[in-house]
Amino acid sequence: MSLNFPLLLVIAVAVCGLLALFDLVFLASRRKTAVATYQGSVSEPDPVVLEQLNKEPTLVEYGKSFFPVLFIVLVLRSFLVEPFQIPSGSMKPTLEVGDFILVNKFSYGIRLPVIDKKVIEIGDPQRGDVMVFRYPSDPNVNYIKRVIGLPGDKIRYTNDKRLYVNDQLVAETLLGTEPGTLGTAELYQEKLGDVEHLIRKEMGRYHMPPDNQWTVPAGHYFMMGDNRDNSNDSRYWDDPRIPKELLGMVPDRNIVGKAFAVWMSWPEPKMSHLPNFSRVGLIK
Repeated sequence: MSLNFPLLLVIAVAVCGLLALFDLVFLASRRKTAVATYQGSVSEPDPVVLEQLNKEPTLVEYGKSFFPVLFIVLVLRSFLVEPFQIPSGSMKPTLEVGDFILVNKFSYGIRLPVIDKKVIEIGDPQRGDVMVFRYPSDPNVNYIKRVIGLPGDKIRYTNDKRLYVNDQLVAETLLGTEPGTLGTAELYQEKLGDVEHLIRKEMGRYHMPPDNQWTVPAGHYFMMGDNRDNSNDSRYWDDPRIPKELLGMVPDRNIVGKAFAVWMSWPEPKMSHLPNFSRVGLIK
């Protein structure tokens, strides 16, 4: 079972905040009264006794200490920037396994934490963006892919591994080759709208989805990994609980944010590697 970290963070902030508020409204005045009563009952107050009377309960002390830190983390993580680590090679060569990335949480609108309801419209995903989203079949799992299709787009991916958007062939230029899992992999520079980025194709893999044409419904997005033959993405998702016309589509409510930078890389297994910063930079 995966932990719902946003929910846990909100609960922690709420508990610490309530402890601080309870102390401010009730306990602080009682301590003040106790100190005043003691001072009036003796000629020379004992500093040790005064310290004890002024001392906050341990639980309140911890709550007041943690509240500002947790509140800042909640605001930053929920509304500004959230860190993620890349767990798989589905976005090679753009992102490598072990890359630590930063995700802009407000590029596509301000959303309330936990319930993920958009409350302020700012912008929408654009074709070519690298986007983090919650997997439609299991919202507890975060995925990262590239936005290929916008609402209303017609997407086609052919058996010779060519991508068409609205019947227009997406331009690509062969850059070179590298070893693949089943032989040779080819690296291309793809131009998706105004975005130029790298993609990877395995020449030994020809597993294609049964239906390679899709129309993106309103309020949804079609996603693909840059490692085209090693990516579980919109082309392959299947779930009997989801209507056929929405299969493979990411609804707007599942969007987490736009991935914009790599800030560190630490490949697995971590015990065998040191973190490095050679890949630090903006994500294209």
